[in-house]
Amino acid sequence: MFKTRITEMFGIEYPIIGGAMQWLSRAELVSAISNAGGLGILSSLTFDTLKELREEIKKTKSMTDKPFAVNVTLMPAVREINYEEYFNAIIEEEVKIIETAGRPPEPAWIKLIKDAKVKVMHKVAAVRHVIAAERAGMDAVTIIGFEAGGHPGMLDVTSLVQIPLAVDSVKIPVIGGGGIADARGFVVILALGAEGVLMGTRFMASKEASIHPKLAEWLLQAADTDTIMIERSIRNAARVMKTDYSQKVLEKEEKGATLEELLPLISGRAEQKALQETGDVNSAVIHCGQVVGLIHKVLSVREIIEGIISEAKLIGQRLHNIGIHP
Repeated sequence: MFKTRITEMFGIEYPIIGGAMQWLSRAELVSAISNAGGLGILSSLTFDTLKELREEIKKTKSMTDKPFAVNVTLMPAVREINYEEYFNAIIEEEVKIIETAGRPPEPAWIKLIKDAKVKVMHKVAAVRHVIAAERAGMDAVTIIGFEAGGHPGMLDVTSLVQIPLAVDSVKIPVIGGGGIADARGFVVILALGAEGVLMGTRFMASKEASIHPKLAEWLLQAADTDTIMIERSIRNAARVMKTDYSQKVLEKEEKGATLEELLPLISGRAEQKALQETGDVNSAVIHCGQVVGLIHKVLSVREIIEGIISEAKLIGQRLHNIGIHP
């Protein structure tokens, strides 16, 4: 069941893909997702050096013999990044799937990846970028809706609208993300025509995610209204936990703060410290999706994935019983 072009292309059992979350998508979480039948994705920009990235890839391989991917996010960053070196390192470590995100990869980078017989997918937040991804030669494309944590774009269009528009626009397989935490969301995304389902926030509240217990408890108590959008003023809209800290960032934006004034407040390093060391939600902006309101228990990755699949089968039976047949 649940065989799609995505499961066939990537050699995975279920069309469930773990979102590449900076600081959290490391070997333990990524391997757990792959071992449970999905596709885990390492976040390459978690690591300061290529040496560290290579070591994490090796560690992931020691923890799973199943396919996994590495994400390379292409966008303005605080530190200079030689992206070609990143792609070469990933290829040399024999990773067979690369996810890019942010701005489109250079044609030379796509050629480099394709020549190495590595599959490449690109993550976007607008249908026009889905079309551009297919034109650029991507094997698959992921589109996320307004509900998603992280950077869901500037359009404020939900997954229910974005995904079918994307599916209707291209011939390559589409992966849908934003607002999925359980079997109901999983089935909906597939019903919209997507052939894979991207989940990030749900895996934050997993036993394999290296998240501080205080933050895990915040996730379990949060409602769907406990996230806000910031960074619109610098055209890098981000959905984050609604805290005193993030609301202060938003207030500064509303008062016309410059990028230089905002950078110290939205530092990724501060988020890393909060996520993994202090658990202090008011010391950094912490990315999180609206779907947090559906999360009420910390489970193992295997329990999350197997629960989704078993419940999705029950949903299929219920739909069949009310007259919806394949």
